[in-house]
Amino acid sequence: MDASEIVVQGSSDTLTVISDELKTGLDGLLDQDVPTATSVTQDGAVVAGTPASSSIIAALGWGTELAALGEEGYLIRSAVVDGKNVAVIASEGEVGALYGSFHFLRLIQTGQSLASLDLSESPKIKTRMLNHWDWDKYGDELLVERGYAGNSIWKWSELPGTVDSRYTDYARANASIGINGTVLNNVNAQVEILTPEYLAKVAALADVFRPYGIKVYLTARYDAPEALSSLTTSDPRIPAVRDWWDAKVAEIYGLIPDFGGFLVKADSEGNPGPNTYGMNHAEGANPIAEALAPHGGLLIWRAFVYDSRVDADRVKRAYKQFLPLDGDFSTNVFVQVKNGPLD
Repeated sequence: MDASEIVVQGSSDTLTVISDELKTGLDGLLDQDVPTATSVTQDGAVVAGTPASSSIIAALGWGTELAALGEEGYLIRSAVVDGKNVAVIASEGEVGALYGSFHFLRLIQTGQSLASLDLSESPKIKTRMLNHWDWDKYGDELLVERGYAGNSIWKWSELPGTVDSRYTDYARANASIGINGTVLNNVNAQVEILTPEYLAKVAALADVFRPYGIKVYLTARYDAPEALSSLTTSDPRIPAVRDWWDAKVAEIYGLIPDFGGFLVKADSEGNPGPNTYGMNHAEGANPIAEALAPHGGLLIWRAFVYDSRVDADRVKRAYKQFLPLDGDFSTNVFVQVKNGPLD
């Protein structure tokens, strides 16, 4: 089947992205100008969207199957619409339709047959994110600590006024493989990331990523309450400290309604944490998680700790320290381990 036209009904930001991605991809892969249309007019049309956005997809009667796949799952099927043979990319959610559109383009790029299409996909893991070790502050420079090294991937000094086009390229690349979250800054966080100045910059990035289904997360320092206010402690058992986290989280969601949440590295490599105040990790994490919970936010709590009092062998420490806490963390806390027994 040749792609003869692109039919994406609706005008949301994500539906516009779907139409643009199909147009860019099909034009390039097929070396032809594939027009867009508002209805199916010929064989070979590519229809993409959701039952809510597309009367064409709604009329196919796939609602039960799409609901079972969820908002990030999708169907890619051959169908007949108004007597025309078409390819349909359908999902319960617009982001799912975007993922399906990238999958459809991969089929063409890899030389797969488009005859008798009948594909069904849904993600097995709900939260699929990158964690950038970005913005480690040395003097006046903002650098990447490891990995590619060099300067920050985000041009913090230009944001929010100037939004580099590569941020859109970043979002496109990640959405094409199903990434739906990104932690913008280093696990060894600089506390300034939670100031109003930098939150405005983060909000500008979130605006770019949102149509691609990517939520932004931030690494927060455990001692942020006393570092950014007149408080003299960051002990979350103190009501004023809890109030600070509640207010900061509300401030962030006021700027970024789909903010993903915080990543916290505590009691590790000099980073402050609950041990400072005689608490275990669940007791230290839960108050921050509780501030995020009403907004749907997650707390990613790193298990990368170096408490030699737990065991002389560093390989055993995280296991011995966190296993007894199983079931004690709030339901919106993920305990994040690294990929090896030593870490």
